[in-house]
Amino acid sequence: MNHGRRSATSAFFNGLLGVKSVTIDDAVKSSNPNIMRLLGAEGEFGAQLGLANDWAARAVRAVGNYGEIYERNVGTQSRLSIPRGLNALWTQGGIQYAPPVR
Repeated sequence: MNHGRRSATSAFFNGLLGVKSVTIDDAVKSSNPNIMRLLGAEGEFGAQLGLANDWAARAVRAVGNYGEIYERNVGTQSRLSIPRGLNALWTQGGIQYAPPVR
């Protein structure tokens, strides 16, 4: 898996967990083990991928989760105003799914 694919998976998973660019500072203090692993506050997930442990936190801080990226570039916050539809998370009626971080 390359770094671009890892970043996309992280963007999906952060959206699923409710982590956004505006809430990232609170999220890194979360007691949720899934959030803690993904954002590098617990474990060595980043190191196992050959990345810094806080790589996902830095990515979300810089560009947001998948939903934020989508809305800003082609979604309702853009001139294109394309609804997410099937690009929504599976929990919101779409087909986007990210495997759990273990």
